[in-house]
Amino acid sequence: MAAAVDYEAEYNNRARVPENAAIMAGWATDAAAYRERHAPQVIAYGPGARHSIDFFPGSDQGPIVVFIHGGYWQALDASFFSHLAGGLNAHGIGVAIPSYDLCPAVTVDQIIQQMRMATRELARMGRSLIISGHSAGGHLAACMLATDWPAYDASLPENLVVAAYAISGLFELGPLVPTSINGALQLDDATARAASPLFWKAPSRGSLDAVVGENESAEYFRQSRTIVEHWGAAGLATRFGVVPAANHFTAIAPLAVPGSPMTLRLKELAKR
Repeated sequence: MAAAVDYEAEYNNRARVPENAAIMAGWATDAAAYRERHAPQVIAYGPGARHSIDFFPGSDQGPIVVFIHGGYWQALDASFFSHLAGGLNAHGIGVAIPSYDLCPAVTVDQIIQQMRMATRELARMGRSLIISGHSAGGHLAACMLATDWPAYDASLPENLVVAAYAISGLFELGPLVPTSINGALQLDDATARAASPLFWKAPSRGSLDAVVGENESAEYFRQSRTIVEHWGAAGLATRFGVVPAANHFTAIAPLAVPGSPMTLRLKELAKR
């Protein structure tokens, strides 16, 4: 009989990576420095104070890469991640980084709806989107790929989101229900399942990359492998990958590096 999974240990990334506070402080410093050199265009997508997108334009008019931040739907905002636009900006590719309201003030489902609002606003630029995201943002990226855009808004094209690139994503939220993380999320088994893209109809177009840090928990590996296998079996182009020597917090660092495999893969997705 298999041993029960300790979901608290598997998903409590701050406990798994004690240096997380220093890493996140570094994000804030690097992001502020990048904004000093490259002031973003701020685009409102809704009425709330956090309903905004920092857009770092590129030199070309091709697809935009969106980066949705993590924080278990309950922490952080776009201002921590501006520097992650640097890798793609160096290739002339525009990067959009949205903020959103946080749990417990809103539900995970409401955050999904906010990211749909942000995606619809970016569609006004008339360019297709590659949506990347980290952790909770990886979940939201997958949700955007799986959204039926013409059903959401008849003015939107089916292929608005041409690819998702999820870094350390969460695609099945049920395992979070018994953990301390759920204190703010307030999910039960039913709402967790409803907000889990693993159980949605698989996207019929586009592609999904799901990558995970080499030093992350077994559950994070399982989450990414499972959605790659499930959506791949339904006919979607999928890829699983590992970020070498990375933990949950350092897995996104390659986005700031123009020559990293992660940046070059996103460039490939944007140029294809």
